[in-house]
Amino acid sequence: MKQHEVRVHKSEENLARQDQLAWKIAEVAVDPVEVTPEVTDMVINRIIDNASVAAASLLRAPVVSARAQALSQPTSTGGHGATVFGPNLDRRATPEWAAWANGVAVRELDYHDTFLAAEYSHPGDNIPPIIAVAQHVGKGGHDLIRGIATGYEIQIDLAKAISLHAHKIDHVAHLGPSAAAGIGTLLGLDTETIFQAIGQALHTTTATRQSRKGEISTWKAHAPAFAGKMAVESVDRAMRGQTSPTPIYEGEDGVIAWLLDGPEARYSVPLPEHGEAKRAILDSYTKEHSAEYQAQAWIDLARKLHNEHPELASAAGVENIKSIVIHTSHHTHFVIGSGANDPQKYDPDASRETLDHSIPYIFAVALQDGEWHHERSYSPERAHRTDTVALWKKITTEEDAEWTRRYHSNDPAEKAFGGRIEITLTDGSKIVDEIAVADAHPLGARPFAREQYIAKFRTLAEHVLEAEEIERFLTLVQRLPELSADDVLGLSIVAAPGLLSKVPTPKGLF
Repeated sequence: MKQHEVRVHKSEENLARQDQLAWKIAEVAVDPVEVTPEVTDMVINRIIDNASVAAASLLRAPVVSARAQALSQPTSTGGHGATVFGPNLDRRATPEWAAWANGVAVRELDYHDTFLAAEYSHPGDNIPPIIAVAQHVGKGGHDLIRGIATGYEIQIDLAKAISLHAHKIDHVAHLGPSAAAGIGTLLGLDTETIFQAIGQALHTTTATRQSRKGEISTWKAHAPAFAGKMAVESVDRAMRGQTSPTPIYEGEDGVIAWLLDGPEARYSVPLPEHGEAKRAILDSYTKEHSAEYQAQAWIDLARKLHNEHPELASAAGVENIKSIVIHTSHHTHFVIGSGANDPQKYDPDASRETLDHSIPYIFAVALQDGEWHHERSYSPERAHRTDTVALWKKITTEEDAEWTRRYHSNDPAEKAFGGRIEITLTDGSKIVDEIAVADAHPLGARPFAREQYIAKFRTLAEHVLEAEEIERFLTLVQRLPELSADDVLGLSIVAAPGLLSKVPTPKGLF
């Protein structure tokens, strides 16, 4: 990897195009280096993972709405169009609207992959727009793999170097450029075109983090889908010769100067050297549980404590608990913990999107139930259970400097997303335990491999897809490198007959 120093430049400095971060990202995108077998295998895993969580969300309101919007658009005249999760494969949408609908389906349950460093990210959000464009233009599996590898590489490299959340900018500001770069690789575009698309994608996808604050709304699922849609549109405009604000990152009125660290900012962004394989997808990790990634390890620890101390799970056991303190990283404390100072995180009437960003709620339910379920654990009945509410309000978080240091460590062997738990009982005794990474993490107790990705898909799809459709999709996706353009059109999931009609289609403008 090569470190690229990035700073703000005054207009009179006339920063050369080849010295701009967007150009350097574009150069990575055009590099013809082949994808390694292990990266190819992981791309397949993540396409399966995306389809899993999309299947589980097919009837959820944001997904129904986004799908209705996509299917209300006129079909494309410039290509084959792209498939949308749920309808038959011959029902197509334009690629930008397919990216929108499928992006919402993938993101709705907060249940797919993650990468956490200076910034947070869900790099699997790159997959819907890249697949949509591949289907539309008739690209095969080989080109699709290369595009997805680029999307992951760029988003993860940006997340390693540039913090957005520190300035209350949503993490999808890294997704717009990465998806545009991935589409550029897929299509074999030149550096200039990809450069312009990256600039436009970044310019149109910077937004505040209020979408993940307080009473979290359904926009949380739409935000990355919007970034993917903007990436598709940005590539289209760039291919037509339209240009973007330049320099988009380094300009004195650009993103860094006014939205991030300001005129004196300095970043060191790692990007692959020419000819170096794009391997960043291997640094990311998926979720076993449907909740914010920082909650994954805590669910696993709660499950462990449930089995070791079953007396804590009952209503009587809750009465014997004086307090539970979670000592953890800065991010966990301030974003999903009590440090956020969001009263909604302790409100039984809070939205599902809010509860999956409340570690006090999540730990309480997982400790009592010994499991985490993407529907049952969030039901209003579960959130309102009297003993659960009592336990929930006894749980607080505190930042621990060592766990914050480990969270930000660049050493994979010590990078951690957990912390230490202290349960104080009314008799003064304590139960103390800790966990560093989730069980499904590559360094966890039960790392996810192909077998687990397939099992996750089968579990989440069994009630919404027919058995034959499950087998069709799994057989097809595992042949990804050899798929033809016609085969790539099959990289979607078709709902069981009559399923989609069980919920009303909301009406809007279209």
